[in-house]
Amino acid sequence: MLWRSLTFYEKFEQVVVFVLTILIALIVLAALWNLLKLVATSLLLVDIFDPTDPAVFQTVFGAIFTVVIALEFKRSLLVIVERRFGIVQVRAVVMIAMLAVVRKFIILDLSQTEAMKLLALGAAILALGIVYWLVRDQDRREAEAAALESADTRPP
Repeated sequence: MLWRSLTFYEKFEQVVVFVLTILIALIVLAALWNLLKLVATSLLLVDIFDPTDPAVFQTVFGAIFTVVIALEFKRSLLVIVERRFGIVQVRAVVMIAMLAVVRKFIILDLSQTEAMKLLALGAAILALGIVYWLVRDQDRREAEAAALESADTRPP
């Protein structure tokens, strides 16, 4: 979209999204750097990296999921910059929330976690999954309707 054709508020949105994109990119780089340091020091220098140890698994994969969550957040900002959709995408927010809950499941110490907390996290992921499915289904129906509409308006 051309900058000149945007309204003042749309320009403001674009600037804010650009700044957020830079900040998230810096956060991703910092999280990736910390992950690389963690694996390198554990594997190469100290030689204590045992992926079968639950604590090591939780630490490493928790760090990996942190990077993945930040990347998904950054990707949702890039979609906004391209102006394909509105400023808030429900599907992207729900996906990020699902990733965060999955990360929480991975880093939980099951021997120290109360059953109610596990039940609550399970209910949260189920609810988020249902919302994601409903939003995806609505997006699919809207895309089909738009395709039918464009097919009807094309000259024969």
